[in-house]
Amino acid sequence: MKKFLVLILFTLTLQAFGQFRPKTEKMWYREDFDEKPFSWGYFLGTNLMLFKVVPDDSGVNDQGMIYLRQKNKMGFTVGLMGKMKLHDYFDLKLEPAVHFAERELYFGNIASGADSVREVKTTYVDIPILLKLHGDRWVNTRPYIQGGVGYMVNLQSNEKKKEDNQEDIFRMKTHNFNWQVEMGVELNLRRFKLTPSIKGIFLFNNELVQDNPGTNPQWAGSLKSLSSRIFVFSLKFE
Repeated sequence: MKKFLVLILFTLTLQAFGQFRPKTEKMWYREDFDEKPFSWGYFLGTNLMLFKVVPDDSGVNDQGMIYLRQKNKMGFTVGLMGKMKLHDYFDLKLEPAVHFAERELYFGNIASGADSVREVKTTYVDIPILLKLHGDRWVNTRPYIQGGVGYMVNLQSNEKKKEDNQEDIFRMKTHNFNWQVEMGVELNLRRFKLTPSIKGIFLFNNELVQDNPGTNPQWAGSLKSLSSRIFVFSLKFE
């Protein structure tokens, strides 16, 4: 699935840049597009999710190193976007998205190989509201930066499950909040606008759900908090 998504992104990029026509005179495409009070689009991307780890005293070895290690795999992101023009340089944006990813946690304080690994599959539904600041358009390009806050639901959190790490179930919180910042360059083509962008999403809250009383504290008990950091590269189409 991930290879298929990368292939789609590569194909769309080639098609988009293929719309540029070599001319001695610069062509201004879709000059009236940015004057519209409302516009919409969609985006596809890849993501990398990391945990910000705060260990408990039992989660640190004698040298002060954290026992927990993480292996992060590339995931993918899809979403929609709506834009309302506020000013010549400011827009208000809503960009609901779904982020899919998989992470593996390795607890170095556990000798047993099977018990020391926990697979964390994540599906975040992200609903952010963003303020966009952009510069003047130069022919068919325009840089921008945007930021805001978002509400995020983890559909694979396992928070409601009674089982915990004793039964190989790693639990996280379902409802979360984040702040995010993004930068990119808008490319106005003949038929649509293409925007390559890079975004960082940083969760405010602690996502960790502690294990049940009586469970060995070598897993969640060795941690104070976990908070996700998500980095997304996307191609946006308007």
